[in-house]
Amino acid sequence: MKKVILCDLDGTLAQYTTWKGLHHIGEPIPRMAARVRQWLAEGHEVRIFTARVDERRDPELLAETIEAIVDWCVLHFGQVLPVTNRKGWDCSEIWDDRARRVAFNTGRQIR
Repeated sequence: MKKVILCDLDGTLAQYTTWKGLHHIGEPIPRMAARVRQWLAEGHEVRIFTARVDERRDPELLAETIEAIVDWCVLHFGQVLPVTNRKGWDCSEIWDDRARRVAFNTGRQIR
């Protein structure tokens, strides 16, 4: 079954220390990059899930930001990955450095 997997960019998929501008995206984190390549090879859809593409940004900056992320994906994965800041109804998994997992219908945090 095909999954839709959302993967955070900064600090999860790409190295991040401090903000260096919208065109700077760190080097891929090897373990996560390998996961993404595996998911793609298995036929899953991987989307870059990042606050960098908040729709409240200036439209020109938003377009530049998406272009920079797309270029980074092509360089490191050989293909365009969709870029979003929205979860969507079809989301199967989210990989993020800030998320906390909660057990379904309980509110109980899973550690």
